Amino acid sequence: MLSDVGWPAEARSAVGCAALLLTASLTVDVGTHGLTLLRTAGFIALASVVLVVLLPARVSAAPDLLIVRGLWVTRTVRTDRLAALAWPTGGTAQRVILRDAEGGRADVDLRVLTANPAIWLRLEAGARSSLQRGTLSHATSDLARLSLHIHRETARSVLKVSGLD
Repeated sequence: MLSDVGWPAEARSAVGCAALLLTASLTVDVGTHGLTLLRTAGFIALASVVLVVLLPARVSAAPDLLIVRGLWVTRTVRTDRLAALAWPTGGTAQRVILRDAEGGRADVDLRVLTANPAIWLRLEAGARSSLQRGTLSHATSDLARLSLHIHRETARSVLKVSGLD
Protein backbone atom coordinates (compact mmCIF):
# COMPACT_ATOMS: atom_id res chain seq x y z
CA MET A 1 0.00 0.00 0.00
CA LEU A 2 1.29 3.46 -0.91
CA SER A 3 1.10 6.25 1.67
CA ASP A 4 1.55 10.01 1.59
CA VAL A 5 5.28 10.56 2.12
CA GLY A 6 4.81 14.07 3.48
CA TRP A 7 2.23 13.17 6.14
CA PRO A 8 4.64 12.35 9.02
CA ALA A 9 6.39 15.72 8.71
CA GLU A 10 3.08 17.60 8.49
CA ALA A 11 1.74 15.72 11.52
CA ARG A 12 4.89 16.54 13.51
CA SER A 13 4.51 20.20 12.53
CA ALA A 14 0.88 20.23 13.68
CA VAL A 15 1.81 18.66 17.03
CA GLY A 16 4.74 21.05 17.37
CA CYS A 17 2.56 24.11 16.72
CA ALA A 18 -0.03 22.98 19.24
CA ALA A 19 2.66 22.20 21.83
CA LEU A 20 4.37 25.56 21.21
CA LEU A 21 1.07 27.40 21.63
CA LEU A 22 0.35 25.54 24.87
CA THR A 23 3.85 26.16 26.24
CA ALA A 24 3.83 29.85 25.34
CA SER A 25 0.33 30.34 26.77
CA LEU A 26 1.19 28.63 30.04
CA THR A 27 4.51 30.50 30.32
CA VAL A 28 2.88 33.88 29.78
CA ASP A 29 0.09 33.00 32.19
CA VAL A 30 2.54 31.94 34.92
CA GLY A 31 4.44 35.20 34.47
CA THR A 32 1.40 37.46 34.61
CA HIS A 33 -1.45 35.96 36.61
CA GLY A 34 -0.25 32.66 38.01
CA LEU A 35 -1.71 29.37 36.87
CA THR A 36 -5.30 28.52 37.60
CA LEU A 37 -7.07 25.31 36.74
CA LEU A 38 -9.66 27.08 34.60
CA ARG A 39 -7.15 29.00 32.45
CA THR A 40 -4.92 25.94 32.12
CA ALA A 41 -7.90 23.90 30.90
CA GLY A 42 -8.73 26.69 28.44
CA PHE A 43 -5.19 26.74 27.08
CA ILE A 44 -5.21 22.96 26.70
CA ALA A 45 -8.55 23.17 24.86
CA LEU A 46 -7.18 25.90 22.58
CA ALA A 47 -4.06 23.87 21.78
CA SER A 48 -6.25 20.83 21.08
CA VAL A 49 -8.37 22.82 18.63
CA VAL A 50 -5.23 24.03 16.87
CA LEU A 51 -4.03 20.42 16.60
CA VAL A 52 -7.35 19.26 15.15
CA VAL A 53 -7.35 22.07 12.59
CA LEU A 54 -3.72 21.60 11.52
CA LEU A 55 -3.50 17.79 11.49
CA PRO A 56 -3.81 16.69 7.85
CA ALA A 57 -5.72 13.65 6.66
CA ARG A 58 -3.56 10.64 5.89
CA VAL A 59 -3.97 9.47 2.30
CA SER A 60 -2.99 6.01 1.09
CA ALA A 61 -3.71 4.00 -2.01
CA ALA A 62 -4.01 0.31 -2.74
CA PRO A 63 -4.92 -1.18 -6.11
CA ASP A 64 -8.38 0.21 -6.96
CA LEU A 65 -8.75 1.87 -3.52
CA LEU A 66 -8.05 5.32 -2.14
CA ILE A 67 -8.18 5.65 1.64
CA VAL A 68 -8.36 9.01 3.42
CA ARG A 69 -7.95 8.78 7.20
CA GLY A 70 -9.00 11.84 9.13
CA LEU A 71 -8.82 12.27 12.88
CA TRP A 72 -12.14 10.54 13.54
CA VAL A 73 -13.31 9.23 10.16
CA THR A 74 -11.80 6.96 7.52
CA ARG A 75 -13.22 7.26 4.02
CA THR A 76 -12.58 4.69 1.31
CA VAL A 77 -13.32 5.12 -2.39
CA ARG A 78 -13.18 2.43 -5.05
CA THR A 79 -11.22 4.12 -7.83
CA ASP A 80 -12.17 1.44 -10.37
CA ARG A 81 -15.86 2.23 -9.75
CA LEU A 82 -15.82 6.01 -9.61
CA ALA A 83 -19.15 7.68 -10.28
CA ALA A 84 -17.90 11.27 -9.91
CA LEU A 85 -14.59 13.07 -9.92
CA ALA A 86 -14.65 16.83 -9.43
CA TRP A 87 -11.85 19.34 -9.24
CA PRO A 88 -13.48 22.72 -8.67
CA THR A 89 -11.50 25.65 -9.98
CA GLY A 90 -10.74 28.60 -7.76
CA GLY A 91 -10.73 28.76 -4.00
CA THR A 92 -7.79 28.56 -1.68
CA ALA A 93 -7.93 24.91 -0.63
CA GLN A 94 -7.88 22.93 -3.85
CA ARG A 95 -9.47 19.56 -3.25
CA VAL A 96 -10.33 16.70 -5.55
CA ILE A 97 -13.72 15.25 -4.69
CA LEU A 98 -14.26 11.56 -5.44
CA ARG A 99 -17.44 9.48 -5.19
CA ASP A 100 -17.79 5.83 -6.13
CA ALA A 101 -20.78 3.78 -7.33
CA GLU A 102 -21.27 2.25 -3.85
CA GLY A 103 -21.68 5.68 -2.26
CA GLY A 104 -18.16 6.09 -0.87
CA ARG A 105 -16.93 9.68 -0.87
CA ALA A 106 -13.54 11.26 -0.17
CA ASP A 107 -11.87 14.64 -0.55
CA VAL A 108 -8.16 14.70 -1.33
CA ASP A 109 -5.93 17.75 -1.16
CA LEU A 110 -4.36 18.44 -4.55
CA ARG A 111 -0.96 18.93 -2.90
CA VAL A 112 -1.02 15.31 -1.71
CA LEU A 113 -1.55 14.04 -5.26
CA THR A 114 1.12 16.36 -6.62
CA ALA A 115 3.67 15.35 -3.97
CA ASN A 116 2.95 11.62 -4.37
CA PRO A 117 3.02 10.65 -8.05
CA ALA A 118 2.59 6.95 -7.24
CA ILE A 119 -0.71 7.64 -5.45
CA TRP A 120 -1.82 9.81 -8.36
CA LEU A 121 -0.96 7.10 -10.89
CA ARG A 122 -3.06 4.57 -8.97
CA LEU A 123 -5.95 7.01 -8.81
CA GLU A 124 -5.62 7.85 -12.49
CA ALA A 125 -5.50 4.16 -13.48
CA GLY A 126 -8.65 3.50 -11.46
CA ALA A 127 -10.39 6.51 -12.99
CA ARG A 128 -9.48 5.34 -16.50
CA SER A 129 -10.89 1.91 -15.61
CA SER A 130 -14.09 3.62 -14.41
CA LEU A 131 -14.30 5.49 -17.72
CA GLN A 132 -13.98 2.23 -19.64
CA ARG A 133 -16.68 0.57 -17.49
CA GLY A 134 -18.97 3.52 -17.96
CA THR A 135 -19.43 4.39 -14.28
CA LEU A 136 -17.52 7.67 -14.67
CA SER A 137 -19.10 9.41 -17.63
CA HIS A 138 -19.41 13.11 -16.79
CA ALA A 139 -15.98 13.84 -15.30
CA THR A 140 -13.77 13.46 -18.34
CA SER A 141 -12.89 17.15 -18.56
CA ASP A 142 -12.02 17.39 -14.84
CA LEU A 143 -9.95 14.19 -15.09
CA ALA A 144 -8.07 15.45 -18.14
CA ARG A 145 -7.46 18.86 -16.56
CA LEU A 146 -6.32 17.26 -13.28
CA SER A 147 -4.06 14.80 -15.10
CA LEU A 148 -2.44 17.59 -17.09
CA HIS A 149 -1.91 19.69 -13.95
CA ILE A 150 -0.32 16.89 -11.93
CA HIS A 151 1.91 15.68 -14.75
CA ARG A 152 3.02 19.29 -15.38
CA GLU A 153 3.84 19.80 -11.68
CA THR A 154 5.68 16.47 -11.53
CA ALA A 155 7.77 17.38 -14.58
CA ARG A 156 8.47 20.81 -13.11
CA SER A 157 9.71 19.32 -9.83
CA VAL A 158 11.88 16.76 -11.68
CA LEU A 159 13.48 19.58 -13.68
CA LYS A 160 13.97 21.64 -10.52
CA VAL A 161 15.63 18.78 -8.63
CA SER A 162 17.91 18.06 -11.59
CA GLY A 163 18.89 21.71 -11.85
CA LEU A 164 17.34 22.25 -15.26
CA ASP A 165 14.61 24.67 -14.28
